[in-house]
Amino acid sequence: MRDARGGGQKDKWHMLRLTAGHVGGLVSRRTVAAFSSASARLASHGHDVAEQADMSLPMYCDRLDTPLPDRPYREHPLCCRHEPEAEGERTVEQPLERRETCLMTFNMTYAEMKRPSSEWKTVLGGIFFFIGLTGLVVLWQRLYVYPPRPRTLDDEWQSMQVKRMLDMRMNPVEGFSAQWDYEKGQWK
Repeated sequence: MRDARGGGQKDKWHMLRLTAGHVGGLVSRRTVAAFSSASARLASHGHDVAEQADMSLPMYCDRLDTPLPDRPYREHPLCCRHEPEAEGERTVEQPLERRETCLMTFNMTYAEMKRPSSEWKTVLGGIFFFIGLTGLVVLWQRLYVYPPRPRTLDDEWQSMQVKRMLDMRMNPVEGFSAQWDYEKGQWK
């Protein structure tokens, strides 16, 4: 179904344009991929990105609830050395030698792990700092943000209002004026 006016030529240019479009799309995708990897590198601001730890490998951790970690703290030849001892000859380890051997296997002793830290001082200091900062903000708002106190909240104004209500005998049966003794001039 070719057009008599050169339809075959038109189809050829159309196919060439489609092929160029596909090549352009592939090139642009590669360019975008290259720029996205470069932008990922730029997003780290020149710093190395930390690698993920392999959690299937044995790890060392000092915890009270895990008395024997997966691996020793330090790999040391004295820890792994097993010398056959003579039957009658036993060497008594001194306390310092035991501690050194322990510190080759463990980073901290139980006493060091149970020792209380002074972190509570930092937390308490932070709490007091923010309470003080909040107090300064409230004081600033009372001085510069809130409008002045209305005169109706003054003690003098309220005493005048009470006297006025008593003079008008407002709600004398069960209300405010019912509690005032008009003959003696005092509260019942």
